[in-house]
Amino acid sequence: MEELRSLADLLELQAVDLQIDRLLHERESLPALGQYRAAHEHAESVSGALAEAEGDLRQTSLALDKTEGELEITTERVGAEQNRLYAGGISARDADYLRREVEMLDRKQREMEDLALDLMEKREEQDAAVTDLRARVEEATTSKEELEAVIKEAWRGIDVQIATKEARKSSVAPSIPEELLELYDDLRGSKEGVAVGELSDGICGGCHLRLTAAEVLEAKRSDPARCIHCRRILVT
Repeated sequence: MEELRSLADLLELQAVDLQIDRLLHERESLPALGQYRAAHEHAESVSGALAEAEGDLRQTSLALDKTEGELEITTERVGAEQNRLYAGGISARDADYLRREVEMLDRKQREMEDLALDLMEKREEQDAAVTDLRARVEEATTSKEELEAVIKEAWRGIDVQIATKEARKSSVAPSIPEELLELYDDLRGSKEGVAVGELSDGICGGCHLRLTAAEVLEAKRSDPARCIHCRRILVT
């Protein structure tokens, strides 16, 4: 009778373990997990694009600052050299040299003005791109956080159920002999979680194959009884 009670408890233990397995699988395969991974990858991608765009914007701003500084110096030099030229009092040779110097500085000034305009347009475009990317990063981060909250809430409910099942398991397991528990655990690892099968109408509840009367007798010679087909523990 005690052996039968142990086997009945073993069946209940397996039922609880399978419920725990199902809950753990449910925990690991929430649809929101896949959505969260996709959202995380998207957020990382957009954040990377933002960092690159901000770097480009900084470089353009530095180039513009440098160009504007050099342009200011060149403009001052053009004015100063023109004033010297218009003031007179210098030789024809020096005046000719000064005119060429002013022409060169004037060309340089126009080139730098064109460059400054190009850089300002470029900076404006990059600034708009950075603003757009910052909005996209914020949107992606919000989406990821919302999915994270959904996952945590689902896990919280599942974990409560698992804790209940674990408590039931803890109350059942002590009534089962240690050797039987060890065999059960070994079989669960190699039999896809199903270590015990109830024999009903000659059919093993583990592998669902039929045993003849002779095979049932053979199975019962083992201690505990084992299905001759799948070697799971049989409860008869």
